[in-house]
Amino acid sequence: MLGMRETQTAGTHKRKNAQTQERRNAETQEPTGASTETRRYVSLHRGTSAGQMTHGSDVATGATQMIRQCAVPLCVLGAALALASGVAGLSAQPPRGVTFTDVTTQAGITFTHNSGRAGRKYLPETLGSGAAFFDADGDGWSDLFLVNGRNWKPGAKRSLSALYRNTGKGTFTNITSGSGLDVELYGIGVAAGDYDNDGRQDLYVTALEGDRLFHNEGGGRFKDVTKLAGIANANFGTSAAWLDYDKDGLLDLFVANYVQWTEKGDLWCSLDGSTKSYCTPESYKGTTSRLFRNLGGGRFEDAGKKAGVADPTSKSLGITVLDYNADGWPDIFVANDTQPNKLYRNNRNGTFKDEAMGAGVAYSEDGVARGAMGADAADYDRSGRPHLLVGNFSNQMLGLYHNEGNGLFVDEAPKSTVGRASLLSLAFGVFFFDYDLDGWPDILAANGHIEEEIGRVQPRIQYKEPPLLFRNLGQKRFENATASVGQAFSRPIVARGAAYADIDHDGDLDVLLTSNHGPAYLYRNDGGNANNWVAVRTRGVKSNRDGIGAIVRVTSASGRQWSTVRSGSSYASQSDLVQTFGLGKDTVVSTIDVEWPSGAKDHLSNVPVKQIVTIEEGKGQVK
Repeated sequence: MLGMRETQTAGTHKRKNAQTQERRNAETQEPTGASTETRRYVSLHRGTSAGQMTHGSDVATGATQMIRQCAVPLCVLGAALALASGVAGLSAQPPRGVTFTDVTTQAGITFTHNSGRAGRKYLPETLGSGAAFFDADGDGWSDLFLVNGRNWKPGAKRSLSALYRNTGKGTFTNITSGSGLDVELYGIGVAAGDYDNDGRQDLYVTALEGDRLFHNEGGGRFKDVTKLAGIANANFGTSAAWLDYDKDGLLDLFVANYVQWTEKGDLWCSLDGSTKSYCTPESYKGTTSRLFRNLGGGRFEDAGKKAGVADPTSKSLGITVLDYNADGWPDIFVANDTQPNKLYRNNRNGTFKDEAMGAGVAYSEDGVARGAMGADAADYDRSGRPHLLVGNFSNQMLGLYHNEGNGLFVDEAPKSTVGRASLLSLAFGVFFFDYDLDGWPDILAANGHIEEEIGRVQPRIQYKEPPLLFRNLGQKRFENATASVGQAFSRPIVARGAAYADIDHDGDLDVLLTSNHGPAYLYRNDGGNANNWVAVRTRGVKSNRDGIGAIVRVTSASGRQWSTVRSGSSYASQSDLVQTFGLGKDTVVSTIDVEWPSGAKDHLSNVPVKQIVTIEEGKGQVK
């Protein structure tokens, strides 16, 4: 029987405002030329474990038909692009020449990911791994950590994750050997944060056989303190994010877990009925994500159940932290694959409540639980509110949820360039960043399918896919700028993780993409710094040392911007914690204000442009 990703409908999932109803009314016409292939991901699934097959079980027994449907009506392809003409605020400046130059080789990055694939088609082989930009040695330059998998059976050659030190000269040096990070594991994700406030950023690595917490000992050395810290999560961890959810000055940790899978219990699925293909997550039961509360003294407790975030049906791949209701407390959005997304509202008493259904982010506009992968949040229209970006499976397009400010989000993607251009792509790592420094957050999506043979059943969809770059035009409008930033950037790859940082301190943001069972790619931003900019590094005192959760507000002649210092986001990755603000042609920053998690505030005025400003809680600008 044919098997495809099952869809879940939310019978009670209803929109509460006229704007959404108008959007649905506009989506009632069928697009011309929309083929069956653009609506479905076809696979053949037979629910038989490897162990059962060795005993001669009939693989046809229990075959289930599962359909991956388009999570938003395809009629948006035939509808006119909706332009929000009445939105307040300035438009983005005309585009300038920006090129993302592939500098992987010249920068000294030689990393290649190992998924362990050897023909068995095990589910974890589809997920790839992520990367983190963080300052490993405290010299002020963004270093790079790349997560690796391993072979399923021990071999002569070890597969290790890689730690690259930024030399400050446009190159990186591999310092993995002897760093304490040179351990073999089936790693997937990473999050960086100073959990003990000693001034050094530590690493949390999610891994199939059990996550690891590495304490930064200084000098590029790390120590595995997982057991000492009370961390225990051998539960198919994917993405992770540090946050101070109880605002006690200590970083806590949220870990997204995927499904219940073991090598012994791996299921048999097929595209053609005769050869094995990768199964989709409907074949496996969901599992509980983890919330580790920092107790101080290097110890953590699993507070997930007590906090109300331990849903056993979730199949979680992405996390982003945001304060969606502007109450000053961090909330958590969790991207789930074929299960409803979660929006955990912080109750300010150590517990959370899932508001995803009422907020309109649990499902697609037509009530379908999509195959969500990565996620991010930012104020892309200067409304003063954080909006959500979600990477979804092919035929489902990106989710671009606009925060209406009344507890409701509306997905703007179906009637925008963002939705139309991303319909056939499978997006993992996604994030907002201002690549041309015009003051408006742009969008990047790292794409790549999970099945090498997908083209056989869906000719319009390919295994290797180019990333997508959407330039923010202002007034809630975007244009597809992928082809304008160089051929190297638009090269099709099987992308998974994505992160950004200003690796060369020239002001513009550079990009790192990981590929599944392939190399990492480092793209230098050339030309983005034709516009002015200012970057802010936060240093907490009463708040956590990294300043995670702090809100940074910048005012210049062209308007007001803000962002939150956040760990996690994207997929299994983390970008630099330094907050970069594009200023266009503004020649001075009128004010910079930092609102710390502790409630303290710092204020700077008349700040020169084109510099990295370090602000310490209670002291203002410091060296």
